Order: sequence, then structure tokens, then C-alpha cells
Amino acid sequence: MAPTDAAFDHKAFLSQLSTLPGVYRMIGAGDELLYVGKARNLRKRVGSYFLRASGNPRIESMVSQIRRIEVTLTHTEDEALILEANLIKDLKPRYNIYYRDDKSYPYVRFSDHAYPRISYYRGARSGRDQYFGPFPSASSVRETLQSLQKLFRLRPCRDSFFAHRDRPCLQYQIKRCSAPCVGLITPEDYGRELRNAARLLEGKGDELARDLNAQMEQAAEALEFELAARLRDQIAALKRVRQNQAMTGGAEDLDVVVVAPHPAHSCVTVVSVRDGANLGHKSHFPRHPLGTDPAELLESFVSQHYLEHPPPPEILLGDRLDEAGLLEEALSRHGGRRVRIHHPQRGIKQRLLEMAQQTAAQALSAHLLEAATMDQRLLELQQALDLERPPQRMECFDISHTQGERAVASCVVFGPEGPLKASYRKFNIDGIEPGDDYAAIRQAVGRRFAKIKSGQGSAPDILFIDGGQGQLNAALEALEELEVTELRVVAIAKGPTRKPGLEELILPEQEHALRLPPDSPALHLIQRIRDEAHRFAITGHRGRREKARLGSGLDDIDGLGPARRRALLRAFGGTAQIRRAGVDEIARVEGVSRTLAERIYAHFH
Repeated sequence: MAPTDAAFDHKAFLSQLSTLPGVYRMIGAGDELLYVGKARNLRKRVGSYFLRASGNPRIESMVSQIRRIEVTLTHTEDEALILEANLIKDLKPRYNIYYRDDKSYPYVRFSDHAYPRISYYRGARSGRDQYFGPFPSASSVRETLQSLQKLFRLRPCRDSFFAHRDRPCLQYQIKRCSAPCVGLITPEDYGRELRNAARLLEGKGDELARDLNAQMEQAAEALEFELAARLRDQIAALKRVRQNQAMTGGAEDLDVVVVAPHPAHSCVTVVSVRDGANLGHKSHFPRHPLGTDPAELLESFVSQHYLEHPPPPEILLGDRLDEAGLLEEALSRHGGRRVRIHHPQRGIKQRLLEMAQQTAAQALSAHLLEAATMDQRLLELQQALDLERPPQRMECFDISHTQGERAVASCVVFGPEGPLKASYRKFNIDGIEPGDDYAAIRQAVGRRFAKIKSGQGSAPDILFIDGGQGQLNAALEALEELEVTELRVVAIAKGPTRKPGLEELILPEQEHALRLPPDSPALHLIQRIRDEAHRFAITGHRGRREKARLGSGLDDIDGLGPARRRALLRAFGGTAQIRRAGVDEIARVEGVSRTLAERIYAHFH
């Protein structure tokens, strides 16, 4: 192996390089991974980088930094494609295009139950439940669930809630559920409504509308006017839903993938069509080098995205790809079915492509506007706090509790692109006097920066503390104990009037608080970070309080261990329902004897 700081002798390397398919990794000084690529002929592909000046500043810059190249041989080209996509995701080379959204697609799920529940679902599909989708985004699933409730009155509640109702809930009152929990609809009628919902999700809306019309006419002829009126209203609602859901002229299962190019912030948009219905779109903003070609963005997206998510039978692309055949073969083999990739020229599919391109352009415009606004806010913040450069990482701490109990500290993180939710942290605060916010801040900041000192995580450029001088002093004490210096720490106080927009920034080195103008972009950013920390702290505190509430009523009962507690909570849904239950009901729970049931009943009464 050549030393990492030596110039790369590409001629000697190419002379011994194989002509088989494989993956190559270009490595620079200090063992920095520059680029990962695939090739059907390694010698030909790698050699093309050194033949002549490419005219592409990005490629020329990358080639000038190469200190060595490592290769992995594969049996076939599609094996090379899969390996390349996996290495890019794992190693994130500087000059590759990288898509960070690894979440699975969401589905609508019908549970396996006498009265199936309709719900949002994300994850591996298993069991006897029914799944419809995938949908491109969570919002499209939730809109679909709302429509199904309005049309067919299917229950959205959990089984534990369903099993312990003795009267209809609010969903029944607002005509979003038929109240099967209390027997206001038979299993047969509920099953018919469920099948109608499935037909709509399967793209059989026209057939469903015809059947409902026929049923309405039959009910009218039989003088069942109440049923006929309900069917009439259902048909009208179905028509509205189908008008709002753009139809696709016969196209069944396909994705449309297009690029709205930009030198540094390109947008890749995927429009999903399933069972003839347009389910909406999702836009991605990949990290990529300056001046990346749109076709290269598309190829990288298809190879990375569809090796993580199941591809539909057809993928329409906004640009022609030289490697379309290779991608087809790889995705077909990986997905276990034939996948066709092409660039349509006419007809409904070409119109779908145009619609997707307009959507991508709009998403890119909004993203660029947000990015420009964020850049301006960071520059203003740099000037307001006298920083050497615009901050790249900002953290904010807040405390939430109820009369001092179950305190939780939140730590939210923001970067130039906005909130970095994967880096958020919650800290359960224990071992302090109830209501001592100063001690809570000291503990949370100390725990956070102790991890940073041990090499876990990155230190922020600015540390915001929601509170006044006391909270600021507590945070500074924790940092001093850990010998953390050269960190800008700022407390966000509400000010004497406590009105929004008049917050004060308390800085350790200034006697008087700093007040930014109400229209200051820097203040707006600080308010956004503070509000997010507040929201996250409240969410964490509520979760801790609810967990304590569920367990506290059962923890002190002799003979009731964790397994039986879980069985009781699963059977009844919560301690409130257990409190209302009689001895006979409690004794019916698996693992609970009559003697223990009497003890549980006596505990609550």
C-alpha cells in the first residue's frame, strides 16, 4: 500500500487492474474516502478519470486528491450496483450523492379483528392484518384515514380501548365511527363497510360508486328511506373524495421520479401511484457536490432508494439514464419481480411526468427560500452574539415538570438546515429538590457535556438555556466543573413584560441583557429554537408522568409482579379501568388468581 501522502501513480495502478465488474473506492490524504463508484469494466471506468481534462471542476478536484484506489470485484454488474449503494449509505463519501431519508414508507392497516381497526402503520408487514400502500408520506396516510372514517365510519381506536367501552365515544357523536364497541353495528354490516373501504384503496372507486347507487335504488324501492338517504350521503362523500384524489387515467402501480436541478440544493421528487390513484409526493434534498448532473442525481437516487424500499413494477424518470438497463436488472432481481424503468414521451404518463416536474420545481423554490432565510438568520445571529463565524450547531435546554415532580430536561439541536431531530435528547432529572430548576439545568448540562468530553457527540457553537440569570449560572457551573471553555452560552429570558417578541438575551460577560428588535431574523431563530425545546420538554415530561401514572397504582400490591401487571394493563387498557373492575373480571385475567384479584380490588377500594 502506498503512503497516504504520496502522489498516485495511476498508470501503474491501471496496468494491473482487472476488467471484471466491481466497485472502486478513491481515497485521499489521511485515508479520507473521496468517492465510491461501480463499473462493469473496472479498468476502463477508472482509467476514464485520468485520460484527459474532464471540464468538470468537481471531478478534476477529486482526481487531484487521490492517493490510492481500492477495488472490490463482483460476479455481476447488479451486484456492483447494490454494493455501491450500500457503501455510499454506510461511509458517506465526500464526492458522492447521499440521500439521508432511510425511513420505511407508511401504510394503511386493517387489523385482524372481528371489528378491524384502521390505522397508520410503518414497519415490516406480518401476520394476518391487511396493508394498503405504500404511501409517499405520513400526511397522505392520515388524510386517507380521515376520509375512510367519514365515508365508512370505521373505528380508529386501540383494541384495549375498544374492549372496555360501555358507551359510544366522541368519534361516534361526530359520525366518524359506527360504535361497534357497544354493538351499534353488526359484524356483517361492519365487514361490508370494511370491504368497501378496501375497494376504494385498491383503486376500484368507479365500481364501488356503481354498487352503492344500485343499493340506494333497491333501498328506495323497498321503502327503506333511511338506508337510502345514508347511501345517498355516502355516494356524495365518495364523489368528493375521488375528486380530491387526482386520478391517473388507467396507470396502476408506478412511481414518477424527477429532478429540479440546482448547483448545490437540487430536489428529487417522487410521485406515487398505487392502484390507479395518485397518493401524493415526497421531495428529497440530497447532499451532493456542486454542479452535479441531473441524470447522475437520478441514477444515484434510484440505486439507493429502491434498494431500501420495494420498487413498483414501473418507474418513470424525468431524464434518460445510460444505466437504465442495469438498474432494471438489479431492482428486478432484488425485488423478486420485473421492474421497468423508462422515460415516457407521450400520453398520460408523459403528463404525469410534467406534473411531477412542476411539483419538484415548487418544492425546490420553497426549500431555497427557507435556506436563504436561514442563512440570513445565522448571519444576524453571528453579528448579534459577536461570533467569529455563523454558527453551525446550536443546542437549547429547557425543563418541564408538574409542581416539581417527574422533571424532564430537553436538549434540542439546530443546524443550518433547521432542526436535527436525530440529535435531540431527553434527561430524566432525579436526586434534586422538587421544583429546583437550577439544579435540574446543572444536572442536564453536566450529563450532556460529560458525554461530549468522552467523545460521544459534537459540541455546539452556541448553548441556549431557557430561563434567566439563575439558570445561566447553573449551566456555567456545570461547564466549569467539566473544564468546558470557549463556548458561547446564552440564557433566553422572557423580559419584564413577559410578552412574546420582547425576550432578553442574558450573556455571562454583559451586565445588562441584550434586546434584539422584534423584527430581527436572529431573534426569530432564537424563538424557534426555544419553542422547540419547550415543546420537546413538555412531551418528555408527559410521557414520564403517564408512565408513572400507569404503573403507580399497581406497584405496591403484594404478589403482583411485572408480568401480571403487564397482563392486567393489556386486558383492561389502564389503571382507571382496573379500578372500576370487579373481582370476577380481574380474576379472568391470565395468571391472576382469585385471591390476588381480591387483593387488587381491595387495594383500590
